Amino acid sequence: MDAPNPHLPDMTRRGFLAGAGALVVSFAIPAAAQEGATPAPGAEAAKPKLQGSLADTPSLDAWIRIDADGSITVFTGKAELGQGTKTSLRQIAAEELEVEPAAIKLITADTALTPNEGYTAGSQTIQNSGTAIRYAAAQVRQILLAKAGARLGAPVDALKAEAGRIVGPNGAEAGYGELVSADFLHVDAAADTRLKPPGTYRAIGKPFARVDIPAKVTGGSAYVQDMRPPGMVHARVVRPPSYGAKLTDFADAAVKAMPGVVAVVRDGDFLAVVAEQEFQAVKAMRAMAAVAKWQEQPALPDQSDMAAFLEKSVSEVGAVTSVGAESAPGAKTLQAQFTRAYQMHGSIGPSSAVALLDNGLTTVWTHTQGVYPDRKAIAEMLGVPPEKVRCIHTEGSGCYGHNGADDAAADAALIAQKVPGKPVRVQWMRDQEHLWEPYGPAMLTRASATLDQNGGIVNWHYDLWSNSHGTRPGSAGSLIAGRLMARHFPADPAKLQISPLGNGDRNAIPLYDVPNQRVNWHFIADMPVRVSSLRGLGAYCNVFSIESFMDELALAANADPVEYRLRHLKDPRARKVIEVAADKFGWSKDALPQGRGRGFAFAKYKNHAAWLAVALEADVDRDSGTVRISHVVCAVDCGEAVAPDSIVNQTEGGILQSLSWTLYEAVHFDRTRILSSDWSAYPILRFSAVPDRIDVHVVDNPGAPYLGVAEAAQGPTAGAIANAFRHATGKRIYDLPYTRERVKAVLGV
Repeated sequence: MDAPNPHLPDMTRRGFLAGAGALVVSFAIPAAAQEGATPAPGAEAAKPKLQGSLADTPSLDAWIRIDADGSITVFTGKAELGQGTKTSLRQIAAEELEVEPAAIKLITADTALTPNEGYTAGSQTIQNSGTAIRYAAAQVRQILLAKAGARLGAPVDALKAEAGRIVGPNGAEAGYGELVSADFLHVDAAADTRLKPPGTYRAIGKPFARVDIPAKVTGGSAYVQDMRPPGMVHARVVRPPSYGAKLTDFADAAVKAMPGVVAVVRDGDFLAVVAEQEFQAVKAMRAMAAVAKWQEQPALPDQSDMAAFLEKSVSEVGAVTSVGAESAPGAKTLQAQFTRAYQMHGSIGPSSAVALLDNGLTTVWTHTQGVYPDRKAIAEMLGVPPEKVRCIHTEGSGCYGHNGADDAAADAALIAQKVPGKPVRVQWMRDQEHLWEPYGPAMLTRASATLDQNGGIVNWHYDLWSNSHGTRPGSAGSLIAGRLMARHFPADPAKLQISPLGNGDRNAIPLYDVPNQRVNWHFIADMPVRVSSLRGLGAYCNVFSIESFMDELALAANADPVEYRLRHLKDPRARKVIEVAADKFGWSKDALPQGRGRGFAFAKYKNHAAWLAVALEADVDRDSGTVRISHVVCAVDCGEAVAPDSIVNQTEGGILQSLSWTLYEAVHFDRTRILSSDWSAYPILRFSAVPDRIDVHVVDNPGAPYLGVAEAAQGPTAGAIANAFRHATGKRIYDLPYTRERVKAVLGV
């Protein structure tokens, strides 16, 4: 289950059990944890709070299975998106079950087999699923010890778990498989389960090779794009040329007569072709596009003045925080405005999916981030009950949020209804991914702060203008196919939602100690271009804005930027990562060569996840407008470090992604169409622009709760780049991205 299965097994939870021997647990996810079910009134109040995702799915049998032969299977509702989940979760389970990680079989998100953990997003996999698996595994180990004690006639304190066996005094032992029986356990997790102390760890915090890497670096079957099941046919879709375009004429006779064409699918404005071979499908798609006639309307805003568009399009204003007084007297007040362009996920592999309609069940292999929500949306689109759709997560070559994965899954599911019994592979083209994926929303922010005589911040106002950053499935209206088909499912109305997880307002509240704060989200319900979750949501722009402004405040206070941040922070873990990053970087006030600057930035992701600080050097070439980042040092504290190497990898990736966003990336459009259809029209970071050195220092806290790390670096990196540019040139750029043209304009070149 860790890799795409080319044989497309029709495996369900019931079928999975039927082939099993004795079990520790029996795979019964409670009704309250299943999609659409609600617990009885008052039921939750009577139970103590469980850890991580156990709070939603408390049955141990939803997480762990042990067969009579001693083999161990662990289940997670989270997906491997390149962050190393398949390795880290094995380490966590292996630690508490006292086996080697290689002994763990891990099954990831599958609506027929795994718990419903919603979306794999927000850097919450280890925090929620890893925590659930760890506590479940610890309780299973304790149950096995108790069972072995009864069998061996020994007190539990005299027993220990070791390599899949319970070992007792005088050499007596029993394998895990010997201790289980069909009626052994079906219980909820216990909130008071005790975990192993850090000093006894064998797997957590140790280096293990990632299990997903070999196939990816050897050209093996690693992604859904690689799936080639027997009897598979190939499908391609034809998209409208712009949002809202209507199909007015389409003659399909010539396309149907093309070699290899199996079916032409038209449902309202949805067009697709199915062929025996892939290139036959591509040629037929091009022929369809040539004869399809569309009616278009100019409906996009003027891109040259997005700030004005955002400001005039506000539907409501929400208070993100309001602390202390509305205003406070001081010696000096500073203000600044920042903007961010629409940006795309830019997945290297265009989205893909495989779907099969067989005996009334539509099975979809998809790189969605949420198999259960995707199943719900696809079932609604097809007009069938959710149990008639099964979604199996299969890795895709590219993610970083809500890209085209769910839409490709919907395309495949809809097309599969026309060719039952045949696996249908839908592969998007590059221009389709660029033009139709949901983008990260454009943003406008304004910051105002008042300083006292000593340069301390006594008053802080921050306002942001943005769409919602989350339009994931959901409903059929969140899928392109659902919107285009004749039945036409409308998009879900956008809602202002302010929560601890954050949306456009994520990280809009500064972590710094300021007695009087006002933060407001000016919400824009109308979305002129398609938008949704791009890695970090609003945190990237908000941290960029806040950290840029903090440097301006430090300058006004005649203070060193690092010292100024520490002056406004009491949080010891925040101070620690700042001090480590500054020390390892060699932060100083020493003069640098002309055109070179150093920059620093810090944030605690979502204000309740990982602490992360970045220091870097930037070289600015005035003539070309090029900003070159040469050296980056980062310190990160994400709680207990399960897989330090993975933390380093994820942080390095986040830094590079932020470099790309900050220096290059912006979606372009005219009044009718999106124009960024390929890499030439949407440039990204190239290998030649990668820093010479990136040093990531993991500040470990053994025994502390797990915190997400994958999205922690993007905001601070952008802020550090902005501040290094300011230090190098004496000028500040307030608008993202820092393109060559923008750099030259700011420098007057």
